[in-house]
Amino acid sequence: MPIWLFIFLFCIVSPAAVLAADTDDLIPPPLDSAEDEATRSIQKNPDKNYISLSVENDSLGGGTDQYYTSGVRLTYFNVNTQVPRVFETLDDDVPGVDINETTSTFYSIGHNIYTPEDISIEQNQSKDRPWAAFLYGSVGMVTALNHHIDELEATIGVVGPEALGKPIQRFVHNHVITSATNPRGWDNQLKFEPGLILSWDRRWPTLLAYDIGDYRFRAVPNVNLSLGNIYTYAGTGVMFTFGPYKGYLQDTPPRVRPAPPGSGYFEVPDQDWSWYTFAGADGRAMARNIFLDGNTFEDSPSVDKKTFVGDLTAGLALAIGDYRLTYSVNMRSKEFYGQDDTSVFGALTLTTKF
Repeated sequence: MPIWLFIFLFCIVSPAAVLAADTDDLIPPPLDSAEDEATRSIQKNPDKNYISLSVENDSLGGGTDQYYTSGVRLTYFNVNTQVPRVFETLDDDVPGVDINETTSTFYSIGHNIYTPEDISIEQNQSKDRPWAAFLYGSVGMVTALNHHIDELEATIGVVGPEALGKPIQRFVHNHVITSATNPRGWDNQLKFEPGLILSWDRRWPTLLAYDIGDYRFRAVPNVNLSLGNIYTYAGTGVMFTFGPYKGYLQDTPPRVRPAPPGSGYFEVPDQDWSWYTFAGADGRAMARNIFLDGNTFEDSPSVDKKTFVGDLTAGLALAIGDYRLTYSVNMRSKEFYGQDDTSVFGALTLTTKF
């Protein structure tokens, strides 16, 4: 059995088994709103700063070197800093964008690499995924309102040789993963293009939650939307979490889009450690994906993308003191016509707070 399938089944079956065993005790607790919980947490928590390093790589999950092969994102999240002025303007003019005492901001830099199935071929592969890289920076805010959490993010970046995909992948293959195949097709990558993405996400962390003894089971649905020349899509999904009741106030770690985002915020109870398992599914309708459609204003390599794409995710988070380590295995459905295999990659995130 593939490891991703084992972890996914474990994270689904474990809480389900507990639920089945204690059905009589499944009484929904009197939950406060997400805003009330976030306000109390921020007020009592002495730690206001969170730094997360997220690494997504197919070698961490599927043991391959193809398609979406690498994503690295460094995020600084602060629960006590002033909201950028551009978001204050949106608060007045855009419905559904609100700022209150729970509003927190984050800043990210990241780098993604996409390649065909066989990276040893030097010539352009017209029926396979184009070579591409994306170097970007993001700024965003997270706000808890009633029973939902809204996340708004603006991303500016660059595609093409200026995104440094060729030197970064070759450096990693020559000095970090020395047994990896030498990537030879970067001369066929997408051309230079600046990129912009505006993203909005809403999730309901307190909508479906049940206390089971000393543990809590949650189902967290979400909807999301991204607009821009890099990505344009609309999606929805649900994440199931199971862990100790006293350690439940943990947001998901930051992820590389189009995966569902998160702030990285977490707490630990009095014993200074906590954990939770999680598993979920997300689907989206893709109107634009530059890494498959090719450059917006110039001719470039491209493939015929699929409109509907889905992700399955399962993993474990362990928090000790000021640190939390999260690992997940992710399976992404085929993204273009002619793609031989689904994408399987691992995501590893280390977060520290201070």
